[in-house]
Amino acid sequence: MDFLSSLSISSSGLTAQRVRMDLISSNLANVNSTQTEAGGPYRRKEPVFQSVPVDESFRSLYDKQLNLPDKINRVQVVDIVENPKDFRMQYNPNHPQADKDGYVAMPNVNVVEEMANMIEANRSFEANVAVISTTKSMAMKALSISQ
Repeated sequence: MDFLSSLSISSSGLTAQRVRMDLISSNLANVNSTQTEAGGPYRRKEPVFQSVPVDESFRSLYDKQLNLPDKINRVQVVDIVENPKDFRMQYNPNHPQADKDGYVAMPNVNVVEEMANMIEANRSFEANVAVISTTKSMAMKALSISQ
């Protein structure tokens, strides 16, 4: 794998984790939203990641000549899905959306789970930044060797 492939893979990871962090922040912001435009409480949103090959035709020919692995993959967000888990039922008879028994359907967002996901996404983001930084350092060392 060369410098550009490493940067491509890491940058795709950064993009994927940014999308994940955006969804986590949206979930946390709507933890108490009992009514949405679609009707009903807010549903937790999650990204769906997929590994896709780096699309570089010249690179694949070059790699075959050097007997390198055929596939170098990057990550991509292919979909954003709503979590089908049941809503939390909270007793609050004075709430405008309360049912006849006084319960309100609250979003299926768990704050503790979202915070754990945020820490994981942050660590993944930091790891990709470290890879980019190391790749940059290696490229600079390689350039200084020729001087």
